Amino acid sequence: MRRVAAIAFLFVPPLLLAAACGVNAWAGRSWIDPLEWAPLALACAAVGSLLWVRRAGGAIAGLFIYMGIGLPIGMIVEAYARGAVEHGIAGAPWAAWLFQASLGVSLGFYLILQLFPTGAPLSRRWRTLVWLTIATGAVVVLTPALGVTAEFTANFPGVVHPLQILPVGVADVLDGVGGVGTLILFVASAVEIVLRYRRSTGDQRAQMKWFAAASALAAGGFILGFATLPDNPAIAFALLTPLIPIAAGIAILRYHLYDIDVVISKTVVVALLAAFIAVVYVAVVVGIGTIAGSTTSPALSIAATVLVAVLFQPVRVRAQRLANRLVYGERATPYEVIAGFSERVADAVSTDRVLPQMAEAAGRGVGATEVSIRVRLPGGLERIERWLAPRVDRDRVAEPWTVTIGYQGEPVGDLIVTKPANDPLTPGEQSLLRDLAAQAGLALHNVRLTEELEIRLRELDEQAAALRVSRERLVTARDAQRRGLQRDIHEGPEHQLLDIGRRLAAVDRPEEIDPLVDQANATLDGLRDLARGIFPPLLAEQGMVPALLAHIRKVGANATVEASDAFGVRRFDPDTEAGVYFCCLQAIQNVIRHADNAPCVVALSGDADAIAFEIRDDGPGFDVAATPRGMGLQIVQDRVDALDGSLQVTSDPGHGTRVAVRLPIRALEPAP
Repeated sequence: MRRVAAIAFLFVPPLLLAAACGVNAWAGRSWIDPLEWAPLALACAAVGSLLWVRRAGGAIAGLFIYMGIGLPIGMIVEAYARGAVEHGIAGAPWAAWLFQASLGVSLGFYLILQLFPTGAPLSRRWRTLVWLTIATGAVVVLTPALGVTAEFTANFPGVVHPLQILPVGVADVLDGVGGVGTLILFVASAVEIVLRYRRSTGDQRAQMKWFAAASALAAGGFILGFATLPDNPAIAFALLTPLIPIAAGIAILRYHLYDIDVVISKTVVVALLAAFIAVVYVAVVVGIGTIAGSTTSPALSIAATVLVAVLFQPVRVRAQRLANRLVYGERATPYEVIAGFSERVADAVSTDRVLPQMAEAAGRGVGATEVSIRVRLPGGLERIERWLAPRVDRDRVAEPWTVTIGYQGEPVGDLIVTKPANDPLTPGEQSLLRDLAAQAGLALHNVRLTEELEIRLRELDEQAAALRVSRERLVTARDAQRRGLQRDIHEGPEHQLLDIGRRLAAVDRPEEIDPLVDQANATLDGLRDLARGIFPPLLAEQGMVPALLAHIRKVGANATVEASDAFGVRRFDPDTEAGVYFCCLQAIQNVIRHADNAPCVVALSGDADAIAFEIRDDGPGFDVAATPRGMGLQIVQDRVDALDGSLQVTSDPGHGTRVAVRLPIRALEPAP
């Protein structure tokens, strides 16, 4: 139903305008006169119907529909009143009465000013102005409806007012009150528009710009028409006033809302060029022609045309610059931008200030809302510095524009510029940013070197801290090993030697010495076992595989050794062999302690660059992520780190554990 009504609202005004033309012709007037207001009526009807369908604008939609339909109806009623007088038929007084009374309803235009763009007053206080407008409209409507006014007599001479309820004096007073009230309402409505614009942000500010620009053009057209066409100044006003409903529709529906600044800028340029052409023509044709005594000379017109053609491009450039300055604010020239950019980079005493100042210089130079400078760092890392313009709607911006910054043919960063949606980058600004990017290459290269140095220093600090912690753990482990060795010596060989000494002092017969000799030999074997635990001679003499097999047999581990051919025919440097041996011992010890001596495999292999070995067991396993490393694995990690190797521990509950180590080969030699 709403759509059907909107279609009706859209097609009724053209029919009414056609009827107005016919009635004007019947009344003996020019049938073309109603067409002067056709653009306004059609624009109001079209915008009002569209807002009605979209359920946008609130009461503004109804007001536009009323103006689109009421304007041609008023012209029909006026033409009928004059035609009825001319042809002497009935109805002339009532038609004149209806037309004169309906003029007051035009105050609905003030309601559009007061309610735009939301369909509601600016605040609760401003609702009073709406009611005053309605009250004033009632006075303006009822006064000519109930009494004879001077305007009624002037518009319809000889026509008798059908209702003369009010005395003439009272009607004149009320008519004057209505006129003063209309003027006050106009000023108050203008004040409300100004206040609404000053308080608006984002979309609403752009909406107010559309409305204000259209209103200014209509007012300017009326002034221009009054100056150039004093007999009928309403023509220019009638032709330009349709811009108001069109702009209101664009604003309310937010269709290309942020193109308003571009529209204003181009309008200013066209106006300035038109003024330039008019001034040149008047100066050459009228001024010089008056001095020469002839203003109709074709030579003067040709001279004016040639002068305009020669000066048009320079004037257009300056007009565009002035328009941009009026719309977008003060902007620096490309030379000023590049010079200021160089000064900012030169004045920056630290790399921390270089990037922000570069971003600010680029942003202010092209009027951007946001500028980002991205520095590309090794390892896929990057550093980004941003500059943001103050008081900018971040939701209404154009797509970012990016230019790569290079140094000696290598990309070192990017300059990313974002401008308002209503002020896209021009080719000249893009060229300026490319020049800035070319200048920024050395500065970004220095920033990159500084960042790389800082990253390397942080890595060195982390490595130094890890090395300190590792050394502390090694010292702790060695202290623990020394205490264990002391305990083993005290409980074993030392206790046995003291016992041998006591028994030897009590020997009375030679045959009592033999048991003491056997006990001494057993003590010596125990000392040898302790010595092998510190660094087994078998490791130095025969290598890792025999030493591991001997240790496995000694401790009774359920382990097997799988060694590649490289471990059977070659030897490695002592530090590497000791590292492999003790890492394997620690892993086997962990299997015995924590996996109930589950079956395990010690796999040894190697290539030209590294030794790889792993210990796999069939124990219960554990959650690597949730279980902190114990002392045993940490000792293995420290040994691996000391040899510049890598350690990987994988395990899952119920699936055993795998400890894999890879150590670089320092030296290889054939086994003796």
